[in-house]
Amino acid sequence: MRAIGFSKNLSVDNDDVFEVIDLPEPVAKERELLVEIEAVSVNPADAKLRQVLPPLEQGHHVLGFDAVGRVLSTGPGVAELQPGDLVWYAGALGRQGSNAEMQVVDERIASKAPTNITAEEAAALPLTSITAWEIIFDRFGLTHRGGEGKTLLIIGGAGGVGSIPIQLARHFTNLTVIATASRPKTRKWVKEMGAHHIINHARDMKAQLERKKIKVDLIAGLTASETHFPAYADIIEPQGKLVLIDDPDAQKIDISLLKTKSVALIWEFMFTRPMFSTSDMHKQGIYLGQTAAMIEDGTLKTTATKNLGPLTVGTLRKAHAIAESGKAVGKTVLGKPQI
Repeated sequence: MRAIGFSKNLSVDNDDVFEVIDLPEPVAKERELLVEIEAVSVNPADAKLRQVLPPLEQGHHVLGFDAVGRVLSTGPGVAELQPGDLVWYAGALGRQGSNAEMQVVDERIASKAPTNITAEEAAALPLTSITAWEIIFDRFGLTHRGGEGKTLLIIGGAGGVGSIPIQLARHFTNLTVIATASRPKTRKWVKEMGAHHIINHARDMKAQLERKKIKVDLIAGLTASETHFPAYADIIEPQGKLVLIDDPDAQKIDISLLKTKSVALIWEFMFTRPMFSTSDMHKQGIYLGQTAAMIEDGTLKTTATKNLGPLTVGTLRKAHAIAESGKAVGKTVLGKPQI
């Protein structure tokens, strides 16, 4: 089996940043699926891991989380999926990634993929969708049609992650949804995703909210939280909830700013459930199944905005460069591996 890997932390501009490698064909074990990859997407997490994973003297790291593919075989104990099914998933840390011809994945974090969009369009969604479901329902603790009279502020609404909670909150809750965007292109995007209001995170957010007479109860801090943290503490209402997903320098954020308002600071890390094999790990498969149903009935839109063609060393480099730019709108996707 062929895959695209790396052994050194090189710049994406370096011709040798990735290389094609040969690996033993994986075998599905207990509760696992062996999947032939048909499409993948690239997340900021991919680029970050390429930069920080320890260099290897022997062997290679193989990245890639989002994937859509066809089940080739199943291991013992697989209950819901079978060979021939088109599935999608976001993978797990510590396992071979999806930048390969084949991959093994735990069935509990996979589901059948939507059938009314292309594999590439579907590949944009698993990681960001699971993250969004977990933010809205597990971390904020919202219920169906809940949130009446409350307001949610999403920082970085035009990104791959931000695009999904806008849609989920509008569809499932009664929250007023505000998304931040700093460019005409991104403002247009978050409006299309369904945001009630748009503000610019590059300017004084408190002043913009006051002009609109909006109070903020919930904040999804998806990017640049180190920069925005004082503003979060200033604008959030007493007894509000702040969810963070990025990696701010802990020495540069002062959580005591939240104390007098009794604000809850909550982390969202999509890989927690598979990393610790939690008893509710299967919820990720459920969330993906619900996402697929919403795509098929037209209530959720794919966030794929750039299709760079088949997965190759060259297209993967381009996708990582886009992820590192900090200016991506939606998601960058790649098709069936040609390696």
